[in-house]
Amino acid sequence: MQTTSPRSVETVLAPDVWQRKAAKHRERAEAWTQPYRARRAAGEMHPIYDFLFIYYRNKPAHLEQWHPGPGVGLESAPLGDTFKSHHYRTESGVTILAPDLMTEPTRHRLDMALQLSRKINERPPTFGCFGMHEWAMVYRGDVEGEVRHAERLPLRLSQEATDAFVRSRPIQCSHFDAFRFFSPGAKAFNRMEPRKDTRMELEQCGCLHTNMDLYKLAAQCMPWVGTELLWKCFEFALEARRLDMQASPYDCRSLGFDPVKVETPQGKLEYERRQRALSESARLLRADLINRFDQLLCY
Repeated sequence: MQTTSPRSVETVLAPDVWQRKAAKHRERAEAWTQPYRARRAAGEMHPIYDFLFIYYRNKPAHLEQWHPGPGVGLESAPLGDTFKSHHYRTESGVTILAPDLMTEPTRHRLDMALQLSRKINERPPTFGCFGMHEWAMVYRGDVEGEVRHAERLPLRLSQEATDAFVRSRPIQCSHFDAFRFFSPGAKAFNRMEPRKDTRMELEQCGCLHTNMDLYKLAAQCMPWVGTELLWKCFEFALEARRLDMQASPYDCRSLGFDPVKVETPQGKLEYERRQRALSESARLLRADLINRFDQLLCY
């Protein structure tokens, strides 16, 4: 297995340069992590944004840490709490990410992320789901389930009208983690039955949740992929999550977001337009991840 050395590093950053990058990243990350910590301490939750911390389980402290990614060396960067010795080594005064230090479970995790990302990017996107997964999650919520955000966000329509809309058209959700939260009575309306072991066959890059999961993949593969790519995935996930909730049956106007009324023809057009734009952004991000995984796994 090849050993990383300063000769293989493409760029070496002086202390003032990389410390400035790290400080700038922490500042922009704390704009999101500090409000989340304050809400958590107060026993509160933001129904849109806190999803990215709760569902994806990437700790705020991990999002705040800066990592250079492969090919970048850091002068005078001591091994320790941030640049851990099982990820980095120091040679000739330069601290570098060392992919040859990866454990087999880590390499397997990156390889699985690579395979999934390739499959998704190779598969043509499909549109026209109109965010019905969120509606299916509250189907008959007054009888057989629960309305998750009911305390903070009321439904835009009555429960009866919400249920009628769910019944009015087939649902085509291909994302396992969305489908498993469907109300029991709504699962029969889905055209497929996604499972964890069918992700390689079903997930596609038109799906809002599949694309939000780029952040999950990047977070699970840190510090190897580097903070800049992680942050791009985080910002993308924020944008996708906004549409996710705007098109949901919840009334998000109290949070400053007008609804995308997918129960109307105009709302369907708006949803698909934004879904297509997000899909193209996700395709480019996923290609960056694929290239990064390839780079790391060649060691």
